[in-house]
Amino acid sequence: MLQGFVRTGCGQSSVRGALLLAIAIGLWGCASKPAPYPFANQPIGTAEEMYAGTLSPDIAVNTYRNIDRLFPSRVIKAGGHAQPLPHAETPLTDIKFTYQGRAYSLAEFLALDSITGLLVIRDGEIVHESYQRGNTAQTRWMSMSVAKSVTSTLAGIAIQEGRIKGLDAEVVDYLPQLKGTAYDGVSVRNLLMMASGAQWNETATDPTSDRRALLRLQMAQQPGAALVLMSHLQRANPPGTVFNYNTGEAQVLGEVVRAATGKPLAQYLAEKVWQPYGMEADATWWLDSPDGTEIGGSGIAATLRDYGRFGMFFMDNGLVEGRSILPPHWVADATTSKTLANGKEAGYGYMWWTASTKGSLQDHAYAAVGLLGQNIYIDPVQKVVIVTFAAQPRPLNKDAINPMVFFDAVVDTLRKQDAVGPVVTAGRSRL
Repeated sequence: MLQGFVRTGCGQSSVRGALLLAIAIGLWGCASKPAPYPFANQPIGTAEEMYAGTLSPDIAVNTYRNIDRLFPSRVIKAGGHAQPLPHAETPLTDIKFTYQGRAYSLAEFLALDSITGLLVIRDGEIVHESYQRGNTAQTRWMSMSVAKSVTSTLAGIAIQEGRIKGLDAEVVDYLPQLKGTAYDGVSVRNLLMMASGAQWNETATDPTSDRRALLRLQMAQQPGAALVLMSHLQRANPPGTVFNYNTGEAQVLGEVVRAATGKPLAQYLAEKVWQPYGMEADATWWLDSPDGTEIGGSGIAATLRDYGRFGMFFMDNGLVEGRSILPPHWVADATTSKTLANGKEAGYGYMWWTASTKGSLQDHAYAAVGLLGQNIYIDPVQKVVIVTFAAQPRPLNKDAINPMVFFDAVVDTLRKQDAVGPVVTAGRSRL
């Protein structure tokens, strides 16, 4: 090594210069560029092919970890510190379960459901983390409709801050351009429940569906076109009476949040959650046009651990820096199946899917769910968060193995490990 020089993360300098540089780094951080994204140059498909289910398996994987190349996206900036996620001393082991009369293992679930990333957190510690198909901890993977649960949470934050005047506030109070449309008389609560009454066909594989029409407008990159589409919908039912899953509804909700806060969703998410809670990496969010509006129902790309941290944030009732930034009882309300005005159960909360299997019902678990196998599953009783990345071939909601059954098995395995207790071997705690 040359005398009088030291090597730093920002290059070489003299010893005196290095001292000045260290002070500068402490004040402003190193000016060097972050490491390039390792998957940025891979060949990818198109959004149309993604929703049509025509991507080859390898191209699908490449596309799902590069969705910011499909559309203009806004960065969700991380802060200067990361919420610690230490690995637990006792890992999750030996997952076995039965589904539709057949026995399965963890490896079979990973293969059959095309899982490319699996994270299991318990009590704030990682008990399992694995990646497939070349993914790593740096992979930014698509959210699909997991983004709806994020948009719903931002609406909750805006209500707590008084920017949205409660669940019964009307959509047209924030989006007056929707007066005289199917959304006139619809409340924020109706939007969150996917019960506006607007007529909508969500079939992703049907080129004539409303969902594909929304996608085509996104591909056209015309500012505000999505809201124009929503303004042309017909009313099929009175608001609050029928649950009808509708990605456009999440777009309307996102537009309400933006109008109420005066901020893009990505910026609002960064300021309220991503930075203060301690996400470790920047994420991105699709826009309807260059420097336009976020796609409220899809298009977030983030790392496996940061999706896990979002699950922890929500499970902890939105606790940031010692206080909740969500309204009282928001998490319980948002994750409870809603009763419609006609007395029927929706099986859906405020853009969160509610418990449906024996184990999940027992613990009042809930999930953010996206097409092609994306999940953030939360069991508040056992303090478990499970995240999956997946690259299923077609957007049909036809998992080879119901992931909720697998999640039940994970929680049950952790319970059994608790009952057996750790075995100390050669100074380490192991099972």
